[in-house]
Amino acid sequence: MAKILIVDDNSSLLEITREFLLRSGHVAITAANGKQAVDLFTAQSFDLVITDLIMPEKEGIETIIELRRAHPTLKIIAMSGGGRRGAGDYLALAQMLGASRTLLKPFSAEELLEAVADVLAGGTPAK
Repeated sequence: MAKILIVDDNSSLLEITREFLLRSGHVAITAANGKQAVDLFTAQSFDLVITDLIMPEKEGIETIIELRRAHPTLKIIAMSGGGRRGAGDYLALAQMLGASRTLLKPFSAEELLEAVADVLAGGTPAK
């Protein structure tokens, strides 16, 4: 299966997402923010990055831009529960900047695994 990097500052969501992916046969590595994610990606390769958008140290949008610049074909799923502006604005921006797919938090295991399967298979981005 795929080697997936999950990035989120919410440790509970990070572990639940990791567990869903592990149970589906994927290798899942976690990072608590975008800075850690970029450092991990520099040290090893991943098939897919799933990143939150609102985080300390380096937000998901910055992370997407940096990873996309260095790895133009990288598959990325952006996830967000919103913030002051609402999740839709952040998710739309993430998709414009290179996210292959977006997920609105909270999401189910089925939604996550469907998005992962679709992106890994090269599916078209969801609107």
